Amino acid sequence: MALRVDESEQGTWTVLRVSGELDLVTSPRLRRQVHEAVAEGRRDLVLDLSGVQFCDSSGVGVLIAARRLMRSCQGRLRLILPARGALDGSHVNKVLAALGVRRLFEVYGDVGSAADDLAEPLSA
Repeated sequence: MALRVDESEQGTWTVLRVSGELDLVTSPRLRRQVHEAVAEGRRDLVLDLSGVQFCDSSGVGVLIAARRLMRSCQGRLRLILPARGALDGSHVNKVLAALGVRRLFEVYGDVGSAADDLAEPLSA
């Protein structure tokens, strides 16, 4: 399955809605879009992963690299996992937890809460 990335704005946040498979073949596309957003001066980024059905270690690598990039430019990165996914079971959440990197990310359940500066992230 191909990867699709749609971009939108939610307040001051740039939202990249990712769907499909995030793997060795498709992950460079997401990496490129994150870099383009930063190059255009955007510093608040939400990656909506609720449409991702599969994520391998190269996909996780892109997420970690995006986190590092956003921190280096004093930006913010937030992830969205499927409804209740951060609590009980999206594929991406399972992979992040299995690799021990889930705690590195601020995870929210939906775009509205991710773009709300007062909302608290879901617990790891």
